[in-house]
Amino acid sequence: MTTQSLSSHPELPGSALLPGLALCLTVTGGALILQRIEAAVFGRTWLEALVLAILIGTTVRTVWTPDKRWFPGITFSAKVLLELAVVLLGASVSAATIMAAGAGLLIGIAFVVCAAIASSYLIGRLLGLPTRMALLVACGNSICGNSAIAAVAPVIGADGEDVAASIGFTAVLGVVVVLMLPLLAFGLHLSGHQFGALAGLTVYAVPQVIAAAAPGGATAVQMGTLVKLVRVLMLGPVCLILSLIAPKLREEADELPPHVTTGERPALGRLPLHHLVPWFIIGFLGLMGLRSFGLIPQAALAPANDAATLLTVVSMAALGLGVDVRTVAHAGGRVTAAVVLSLLVLGAISLGLIHLLALA
Repeated sequence: MTTQSLSSHPELPGSALLPGLALCLTVTGGALILQRIEAAVFGRTWLEALVLAILIGTTVRTVWTPDKRWFPGITFSAKVLLELAVVLLGASVSAATIMAAGAGLLIGIAFVVCAAIASSYLIGRLLGLPTRMALLVACGNSICGNSAIAAVAPVIGADGEDVAASIGFTAVLGVVVVLMLPLLAFGLHLSGHQFGALAGLTVYAVPQVIAAAAPGGATAVQMGTLVKLVRVLMLGPVCLILSLIAPKLREEADELPPHVTTGERPALGRLPLHHLVPWFIIGFLGLMGLRSFGLIPQAALAPANDAATLLTVVSMAALGLGVDVRTVAHAGGRVTAAVVLSLLVLGAISLGLIHLLALA
């Protein structure tokens, strides 16, 4: 085949992912090497590869802005690989783990979500944010970041600029929380269960919970994942409530979100299922069910956990590469203050629940 025919040949499926995916794997390799050096020098790992991957990725993005050919692979790594990691993590959790959490914790998680949404919305309004923007910030901050924003936006008729600003903040502050939470937990002398619960109650995305809780050990990761999944499942009831109490917001919206066309401003009943319960949560629950009934071979548990860990590191590298820290500067002082104050209130409410339940 000649050079000319090669150049004119259509791009092979998946080849567009290669540059960004290779970059994410390179960052992942650097993070794993640094973790080994750290363990060799200090006798222990202070920063896990998950955190190092975020730091390296963010540093690379700060000093170099990749062109469009890199983004398909980065986006794939940050989304699809991240979701696969969550699914595989389901093999490490059984129904017995959930039952051991107790009704008090499950009710407490629901209370934290409701209280955080109410307080965050109030903060946003007091700072002068429009109603729909305040609701997006409140739901994204209190439930699950981007997924909550994507689900709530069509319900309340939020416009594209509000959605973009909210998601930008989720990306930046999600990384900040992952990096700072272990330091806070260490300073407060939290146990593994307490640390995991705090991560699950405050961190935006499920994989980011894993990254934040990893320094606390397996107990913290399992507790954090459990708490976070219960928190994510609050998205359905929240969207239902918003669809009932905010019809005027949907009717008066000036501009539809990018994924909603004219005349298609959906109520909750017409929202796609994946907006309310992401597929990877269903996959996680499915594997958890198989684990609970003893249908996953014992020999497969360790490889599944290792694969989940590696995929999460790659996803965290992609997350760092996708973070533009200038988003915060461009969004304005009121939005920044609303998001930061809402996050602080969420942390305070979460710590109050942890101490009320006396988690060991």
